[in-house]
Amino acid sequence: MAPRVVVVEADGGSRGNPGPAGYGAVVRDRDTGEVLAERSESLGVATNNVAEYRGLIAGLEAAAEVGAAEVEARMDSKLVVEQMCGRWQIKHPGLRPLAAQAAGLVKRFDAVRFQWIPRERNRHADALANAAMDAAAGKAPARAAAAPPRVVEPPREVAGPDSPARARAREVAARAASASTTGTDPATAPASWEPRPSFTATRLVLVRHGETPYTEQRRYSGRGDVPLSEHGRAQVRATAARVAALAPTVAAVVSSPLSRCTATAEAIAEALGGVPVRREDDLVECDFGDWEGRTFAEVREEWPGEMDAWLASTRVAPPGGESFADVAERCRRAVDGLCRAYPGETVVVVSHVSPIKLVLRDALAAGDGFLHRLFLDAAGISVLDRWPDGGVAVRTVNDTAHLTSVG
Repeated sequence: MAPRVVVVEADGGSRGNPGPAGYGAVVRDRDTGEVLAERSESLGVATNNVAEYRGLIAGLEAAAEVGAAEVEARMDSKLVVEQMCGRWQIKHPGLRPLAAQAAGLVKRFDAVRFQWIPRERNRHADALANAAMDAAAGKAPARAAAAPPRVVEPPREVAGPDSPARARAREVAARAASASTTGTDPATAPASWEPRPSFTATRLVLVRHGETPYTEQRRYSGRGDVPLSEHGRAQVRATAARVAALAPTVAAVVSSPLSRCTATAEAIAEALGGVPVRREDDLVECDFGDWEGRTFAEVREEWPGEMDAWLASTRVAPPGGESFADVAERCRRAVDGLCRAYPGETVVVVSHVSPIKLVLRDALAAGDGFLHRLFLDAAGISVLDRWPDGGVAVRTVNDTAHLTSVG
């Protein structure tokens, strides 16, 4: 039976930089430390960084061959780890194709986590890389040394029930539980001022559907299937052209199942050359229950207490409806699924005001007050990138420049 999670240790180097170069890679069962595969190769004359990337690529290929679902990639190259995580730019043009090849291999797994380790913890891959460099330099191979001992993490001490460690753990768990209802905890995502390489991210182009009669009349519009108005259809045509200009290459157009969204999505798909439209139930608008079809003023008059409670907490649902906390949970599920299905690609997501606000709240690690302070126009466009390591960049919020000619 193939191991679900493996460790890939990879290294590469050159004698001279550039000079005689080679790489080494080892695949281990994460739980037992057993070596499942070794890879090494002489590269002729190359740089250290090229050899390091080639080692990573060979290790990922070997992990795929043994049937792994998840990979923990460990290297003593800070540059490769930071670039693959998207925290450092790839400035050297010779490394970009190698990084793209590695990113393509990452897509073959359910998850790949990159970690920098000191050289002394990468001895096995380092020995393979040095032997390959010797061969590239024309040196006779040395007598084979014994394989480095298997490295197994020592057992960790278990804290007692009332220990300070347990108390800290309970604190962290409480913060995590709170973060799950108020947006992503900023501490869980990598922080960096440096631009990330966009080719490793999944780009989501978030589009709110065009206007409907309920939009113009300021009515709660949730699960009721209200079609686009004439003005909404004009907005959609302008939005389709704008999306096609922003993202000429799109892997998929994904839509809420309600007709005001599917009509918007179909117009965008046609402008993109016939990209198929996929429906996603988790992107549907919040269920406003008894407030559906009522004006904002009517709801304030008839349900003043319920409205105050709803505005005060995302856990409170309208009478007979759905809370924003529940909407947020299914929106996270939808976004996670899209990022798994389309890693490194662009996806157009056509949805409603509440789901898009909640996705942006989580992306910006904002509190619930954000939901009442952000205005999203009908047919507005927002863009965010999400990287495999959890990093997020919000690039555009509520772009409506394309609607100026529509009025």
